[in-house]
Amino acid sequence: MEAVGFVELLAAPAAKRRWSDEAKGRMVAETLVPGVTVNEVARRHGLKANHLSSWRTLARKGKLVVPEVVGAEFAAPVASPMVVPTVPTMALIELIMGPVTVRLDAATPAARITELAMALRALS
Repeated sequence: MEAVGFVELLAAPAAKRRWSDEAKGRMVAETLVPGVTVNEVARRHGLKANHLSSWRTLARKGKLVVPEVVGAEFAAPVASPMVVPTVPTMALIELIMGPVTVRLDAATPAARITELAMALRALS
């Protein structure tokens, strides 16, 4: 009998691969360049596209650091301290309608101020 072809054996990895956060970030950054698809990057690195998509979700939520890549269209969120204006404790809002004066705390919601102003208007 004559040999007609050959058999190719592919060995599966012995264990699950673990990607470092840095490697994940680099791969996610590659997907952010216009014209590059998630499937293309996943195939190049030998992983499933759904893993790469889940890493992209982590990056959007700010849980994965993505290095800057020239041409990328995604900016990772950056946390910055929020400045909250402080209201002086003596600040008051006064609603005056004729002889009636209503004094409110400066933290009174706008909807409540509107209600009171409408009520005062109805009295006059």
